[in-house]
Amino acid sequence: MSTTDAALRARNLITVEELGDRIDRDERIVLLDIRFRLGQGDGRQDYLDGHIPGAVFVDLPHELAGDEYRFSGRRPLPDVRTLERDARRWGIRKGDAVVVYDNNSGQQAARAWWVLRWAGIATVRLLDGGLAAWIAAGRPVTREVPLPARGDVELEGGHLPVLTAELAAQRAQAGVLLDARDAQSYRGTPVQPGKPPEGHIPGALSAPTTANLGADGLFRSASALRERFEGLGIAGGQGRVGVYCGGGVTATHQVLALSTIGIEAELFVGSWSAWSSDPSRSVATGDDPL
Repeated sequence: MSTTDAALRARNLITVEELGDRIDRDERIVLLDIRFRLGQGDGRQDYLDGHIPGAVFVDLPHELAGDEYRFSGRRPLPDVRTLERDARRWGIRKGDAVVVYDNNSGQQAARAWWVLRWAGIATVRLLDGGLAAWIAAGRPVTREVPLPARGDVELEGGHLPVLTAELAAQRAQAGVLLDARDAQSYRGTPVQPGKPPEGHIPGALSAPTTANLGADGLFRSASALRERFEGLGIAGGQGRVGVYCGGGVTATHQVLALSTIGIEAELFVGSWSAWSSDPSRSVATGDDPL
């Protein structure tokens, strides 16, 4: 791995070994547990059953997203003042290093990585491999719930680029727009009464988030990720790359993966849930982008 690749990876990801060493040295790190999966509750009970010592639970749907409205999609951006209040309750101080993790190889915790970076926290890293890698390394978990001292962090949105539905459509036609959902969702199914249409934004390319990961649940190497995205027409320094998913969560994992190889991507926060809620928008189906 080149020095540049190593630096980019270290800016976005932290290994179990490094996190464990820093905790052992009693270095100050704010640890956030982001466990959530659709249809499986908010992850709080999983957190209470065992988490990395010192980690604070974060409720993804309510603390990393705002209230849904009109064509906003399921997970619009949180109000930055509300996010600041919550971040202070989590114990984040000005200049703190933050580490986020989940139990799904980062596919939910990446939302915290993205939202906190968007809000101006410079040092936010995702634990590569998540809780599974931590446990596999023989590291301890606890049921003790910490009570962190209130932080003083000040947040301001706008530090990462976002796309509206209109801009996402433009990226699909003049640039690259990646659909981070699974291939079946991208292809679409016949519309059922009372359910939003399946399919994809016309011109978007299928690029499932899971392909960012190896069989071990860790992020693939820089060379493997670069080869993957070059195959999708994205070269180093490529501008105007947009990403979306179903509700603005797993697409952040794709943005993170691109960031580890030096490519800044724009997130369509509303994603498919926003696009499909507006009946005036076109929907493509099948394997062909158009």
